[in-house]
Amino acid sequence: MPMKVGIVGLPNAGKSSLFTALTHVAAEAANYPFTTIEPNVAIVPVPDPRLELVAECVGASNVVHDTLEVHDIAGLVEGAHKGEGLGNRFLANIRETDAIIHVVRAHDDPGVVHPVGDVDPIADLTTIETELLLADLEQAERRLDRVARQAKSGDAEAVADQAWLEKVVEALSDGRPASSVPPSKDAPNALRDLSPLTAKPVLIVVNIGEGEEGVPADVAAHAAAQGAVAIAVCIRLEAELGALDEQEAAEMREELEAGESGLGRVLRGAFDLLDLLAFFTAGEDKPAQSWHLPRGRSAWEAAGQIHSDIQDGFVRAEVIGCDQLLASGGYAGARDKGQLRIEGRDYVMQDGDVISIRFTP
Repeated sequence: MPMKVGIVGLPNAGKSSLFTALTHVAAEAANYPFTTIEPNVAIVPVPDPRLELVAECVGASNVVHDTLEVHDIAGLVEGAHKGEGLGNRFLANIRETDAIIHVVRAHDDPGVVHPVGDVDPIADLTTIETELLLADLEQAERRLDRVARQAKSGDAEAVADQAWLEKVVEALSDGRPASSVPPSKDAPNALRDLSPLTAKPVLIVVNIGEGEEGVPADVAAHAAAQGAVAIAVCIRLEAELGALDEQEAAEMREELEAGESGLGRVLRGAFDLLDLLAFFTAGEDKPAQSWHLPRGRSAWEAAGQIHSDIQDGFVRAEVIGCDQLLASGGYAGARDKGQLRIEGRDYVMQDGDVISIRFTP
């Protein structure tokens, strides 16, 4: 299952345009609020330049990049937690994602209507953050009522869940996100069962105008205070470049001195939020493929990412770092140098590992 990220923001912030540029899928976009009535969903490949090099090095048949599931969620407005605008149904869509991409407008194009009237990135960020916090508060209070009744029976996990929820409600009431309350070790499912919006990692994408650069200082400070990451992207330019073929886009980017693709930075930033490491499988005349899993996981768990049958029949793993493989010129050279390691199921995977798994069917 690919990891899921949801794109949120005020109406006309640039969410659907970013989605279209990211996915090359025509998400409906127009110059008025609530164009996106159902969340658009697309599976987006996340290129890793190391995989291309590994594929060439070992003579792979083709390259298959891992993917990210991107949800374009309709614009929220003040009062969304009470059902204003399109309200709670979209808050529910955000709740199903693993991370949030929060698009905020910083350009002052008079041709694009702002739902409030003035372009103020900090005010816009605060509006959305407040709606997510208030939605979490309502959900936490409802869940606390249910759990408190269960806790009266003396169930240990319910008692621990209640204690944690009380701290969460207190934090949210004080304007602090759910992420400020550490999960309870005695109630291991409490965080999953609540699934608070304000505990999800956030990437702030500042939608700047053409010719502008960098994240505004006040937005950077706001992001740091919220524990979020912020990057600046001219979404209009990226959408225009995304409509061109690869060579034309590269030439146009060079002509405009646009530098690295903003879309690539968004995708990489989204994956970085999830704190995943990449590993690769590749062989001669076989696909070279990238995979991701949380840091600290084992070779046995990596096998499960590839296929459950491989995990069930795991015998051993042959592992080499991609840099070592490339420096050796392929598997044969790596074997001659003794750089291919045999590891067991408990081996802790490292970012960039190239792995071949031996298993019994």
